[in-house]
Amino acid sequence: MKSRTSLRLPHQKHSRKSATRYIRFVLNGTWVKIRTHPAKPLLRLLREEFDLTGSKPGCEAGECGACTVLLDGLPVTSCMVLAAQVEARRVTTIEGLSKPRRIDPVVKALVEQGAVQCGYCIPGFVVAARGLMKEASHPTRDMIHVALSGNVCRCGGYSKIVDAIAKATRRTNGR
Repeated sequence: MKSRTSLRLPHQKHSRKSATRYIRFVLNGTWVKIRTHPAKPLLRLLREEFDLTGSKPGCEAGECGACTVLLDGLPVTSCMVLAAQVEARRVTTIEGLSKPRRIDPVVKALVEQGAVQCGYCIPGFVVAARGLMKEASHPTRDMIHVALSGNVCRCGGYSKIVDAIAKATRRTNGR
């Protein structure tokens, strides 16, 4: 008797390649076009096809925030976004937030506050914070807590992370 995992259903005959299509979107400020399966998670597309590994695979269920990117300026967990959903949209990764020879203000504040421990979650926190900074020029600590509520830090450095983001917003927005 064959195991359930080795059985092929009739609708599974077609190869993965035949189900692919071209997807066009703006990635970190540049239009890109790639042939991929439309149901491929954006996280996998970014890491495997574009070698953008700053977004981390954590839970891959939209719960930890390690894979956070900006989609049209709003933070989303890239593991829960399908490739087809980014068609003609703007995706910004942690790599797209940095400028040549300039440290991102959130990253700088995180280092200064001693908020970086293992670093695995930090890209997701930075992207979520930058999304908040676009929405609110002077966010309160409560607003920062809400904006980061989808991000998990396994090392438990939440207080320092919130302090750092508050510091970065004050610096960036002149308060």
